[in-house]
Amino acid sequence: MKKFLMLITIFSLMLLSACGGNETDNTDGNGKEQSKETFTIGVIPVQTEGSMEAAMEKLQSTLSEKLDRDVAVEVYPDYNGVVEAMNYDKIDMAYFGPLTYVVAHEKSGAKAIITQLIDGEPFYYSYIITHKDNPWNSLEDLLKNSSKSDFAFGDINSTSGSLIPSIELKDREVYKSEDDHSFKSVRFTGSHDATALAVQNKQVDAGAIDSAIYNQLVDSGKVEADQIKTIWKSEKLFQYPWAVHENTDEETIKALKEAFLAIEDPEILDAFGASGFTEASNEDYESIRQAALKEGLIKE
Repeated sequence: MKKFLMLITIFSLMLLSACGGNETDNTDGNGKEQSKETFTIGVIPVQTEGSMEAAMEKLQSTLSEKLDRDVAVEVYPDYNGVVEAMNYDKIDMAYFGPLTYVVAHEKSGAKAIITQLIDGEPFYYSYIITHKDNPWNSLEDLLKNSSKSDFAFGDINSTSGSLIPSIELKDREVYKSEDDHSFKSVRFTGSHDATALAVQNKQVDAGAIDSAIYNQLVDSGKVEADQIKTIWKSEKLFQYPWAVHENTDEETIKALKEAFLAIEDPEILDAFGASGFTEASNEDYESIRQAALKEGLIKE
């Protein structure tokens, strides 16, 4: 009986030893961790997906190198998809529009850490543009006969492509919603470049667009500047934020800031109409928060 018990004990020790030998060692010879979970980033479609693909691949590679871990960057088909991905812990970081950031901050505690610079400043505007052949030189001119005009917004969750211009049009009592307005028709194109092209090709008479994206489209030759004129310009808006999940550790945040601040690749910058990046915080979006409250998009 004693021999039997001894054999059982020896066998058990062998099993424990074998299990211990099969454990995955995530450190190198110096005790440094070799692999981490993929860091995932969701990006709103400021332009159509194909236009951003190459730049996002470069951004993914750049951040992977700087963070010393795998990074996956995905352009989502719509703005709200990025908000929900952050809300349901599907992504670690997101490139939001100011409005979608405010909504994400309220829903999931997303924290703005970086924004882009345009000609050295972290600001942009909402434009309302029209084709040069149209007789209007101001928004007032357009609205004199709004019932004869087709109007386009971008994505319904866009700050410059929807929120800010819609507030302006509501204040002028020509727009309440997509179904209640004084225009001949109202549509949402889904992206800024789609709006610009719709105006240029005379598919609509006027449209709302991000000033920085519009300038980038002109510089890249995708839109012909001599075919379009700007008839309305908003007040300054703080630029689009890159925000992290509320549980992101400070070491990762520091590494992300350093990585973005060092980016000089023109293809990456051009995808966002940017000249560089700078730090940002939640307080920078207070004016957008107030606009969202006014429109009932978030609650106090």
